[in-house]
Amino acid sequence: MTLVVGGNPIEDVGTRHLANLLRNLRHEAVIALHSALNLITSNKFKKARKVFEHALNLDPSNSEILVEYGQFLEYHHNDLINAEHYYTRALVKQPTNLRALELKKRTLPLVEEIDQKYFYFIDNILKEFYRIPDTNPYLRRAKRNAYYLHIYHSNGIEGNTLNLRETQYIIETHLAIGGKSLIEQQEVLGLDLALQYVNCTLVNRLGLITLEDILEIHRRVLGFVNPIEAGQLRKQQVYVGSFIPPIYNDLPEYLDDFLKWLNSLDDTRDLHAIELATIAHYKFVYIHPFIDGNGRTGRLLMNLILMKFGYPPVIIKKSERFIYYSHLKQANDGDIRPLIRFIAKCTERTLTELIQQSQTTKITRQDLRLNDDYDNGRNFIEERVIIIE
Repeated sequence: MTLVVGGNPIEDVGTRHLANLLRNLRHEAVIALHSALNLITSNKFKKARKVFEHALNLDPSNSEILVEYGQFLEYHHNDLINAEHYYTRALVKQPTNLRALELKKRTLPLVEEIDQKYFYFIDNILKEFYRIPDTNPYLRRAKRNAYYLHIYHSNGIEGNTLNLRETQYIIETHLAIGGKSLIEQQEVLGLDLALQYVNCTLVNRLGLITLEDILEIHRRVLGFVNPIEAGQLRKQQVYVGSFIPPIYNDLPEYLDDFLKWLNSLDDTRDLHAIELATIAHYKFVYIHPFIDGNGRTGRLLMNLILMKFGYPPVIIKKSERFIYYSHLKQANDGDIRPLIRFIAKCTERTLTELIQQSQTTKITRQDLRLNDDYDNGRNFIEERVIIIE
């Protein structure tokens, strides 16, 4: 039954109001675009950038604004990577946009060259990492620290509130901490078990990555929290914000296609290890095969692939979760390269920190440097030092 007020159905009034609001926002965005272009002609580039960003906030789907902002970044900030990203976004919204097609065709090879140079730079850091003997006590300590950090940050991304000391204590003792969420403590135990399984069973095993491998990882991730759903494909529809993953009836087909791609040399031979691991991570979380634990399982799968190529497990810090989520959304919108570059930066950071922490210091006592995560408005975190007597 439709409620009628003043002779007009409420639904119709609400729909017309929303349509008028969106129309006004789009009109205001066009006005802002013209204002930004006028500011450019007056050499007021700083103000122009702010007005461009305002225009995109008003109408993120306007391909003309996306193209003009891309050109502004390319010519006035020498930012080819972000310029090409905006050209790509314009084409996602309007595939027939001739200007965007021409600009992307011109900039894409240059951006790909920049990306490949960065991968080469990371590969050289990896070579430096492998020059450190496995017997180096500082390196062994750094790897142990990284193990705790991986569990702490991966759980923290999903909302776990345990701090690093508490996470380490639970891993080492398997004892509960009074006054803390039992579920959050079980999440630590589950991720610890799953990471051990990846490290001790899957990394050095020859052969393909199988569905059973993924199910076994998830069975450990969720086993303490929800043993009924652990290792089981979901049997209901789930929603991730505004994103709607595939319906559960289609999961076997999606996973089969995913694993065929992942294990196919023809499809993956030209990809760098970081590209392959990132794309695999994205494809997996897009499918979202489980009722819970998809992010943690997906990051373990990503690190399994990286470790098979000789990289150490990469840590995404919980303070970076919103950046991480925004890159996943950009991948949903048609451009996965921001996510690949983000994982590449995390890889570089992980390698650099391991190398730095493996260096001999003049400190007489052994300090265990654990990078706990306090988001104080900066991208990175403050350090907490636990002194081991």
